Amino acid sequence: LINIDQCAVQHPQTSNATVTVKRILQDLKIPIYNEKTRKGLIRTIVTRVGIQTGELQIVLITAKKELPKKDLIIQEIKKRLPAVKSIIQNINGQKTSLIFGEETVNLEGNDFIQETLGDLSFELSARTFFQLNPEQTVKLYNEVKNAAGLTGKEKVVDAYCGVGTIGLWVAEQAAEIRGMDIIPESIEDAKKNATRHGIKHAKYVTGKAEVLLPKWVKEGWKPDVIIVDPPRTGLDEQLLKTILKVKPKKVVYVSCNPSTLAKDIDVLSSSYKVDMIQPVDMF
Repeated sequence: LINIDQCAVQHPQTSNATVTVKRILQDLKIPIYNEKTRKGLIRTIVTRVGIQTGELQIVLITAKKELPKKDLIIQEIKKRLPAVKSIIQNINGQKTSLIFGEETVNLEGNDFIQETLGDLSFELSARTFFQLNPEQTVKLYNEVKNAAGLTGKEKVVDAYCGVGTIGLWVAEQAAEIRGMDIIPESIEDAKKNATRHGIKHAKYVTGKAEVLLPKWVKEGWKPDVIIVDPPRTGLDEQLLKTILKVKPKKVVYVSCNPSTLAKDIDVLSSSYKVDMIQPVDMF
């Protein structure tokens, strides 16, 4: 392991927070988890900053639930990092390369931090995905809005919706938004974010797009536009089949991995032609 104190593409506030928390854990002699022997406690320190709000969130990912010197750790974090609004523990006892486990505990402060994009503000819980560069995210989401070309009459699906960012960004030009994500906390956040902005025509459900979409179509609800923003692995095979079966007029695909995008376009091109590709530098 190499000790990295700073990183050119990290926000300086997160780098500083990580280094500070590392020092606190060293000072208090809290054992660090070893991947090989599976001994020790602290697996990962996740720091997140609301770039527009300056709010910090610290998540300690532990192999076990018991956290020794818990009160001292909290006290020191608050003393050395006054911008911290949320201190969370996430428990991951599995032998896995995944960072987060299923169980999350609030140690101090809020369950979330606030972030704003344009006129919208969002609550972000520890496990929810959010783009890391708000300035460029606004440009990215405006590209999505342009590509979707909504007129106010369309039913829109926001697949892999996270905290609802993309759907809420285009909501004022849509007749109805339906979003889904497999992380329950993300869906809770998406509902709160929609309510906070008075957006009543958005519905969010926990589950997989490839399961929910056919169900909605069966019930007589068919989307005109589907917006997808999948993880690096690209679209699920079942979802691709579902899109080809449901045949929305338009698919807007936000991708963070050109090779899986190419693979998915290859499948979709049996029914769709590529109208436009626009790269956005998120770094």
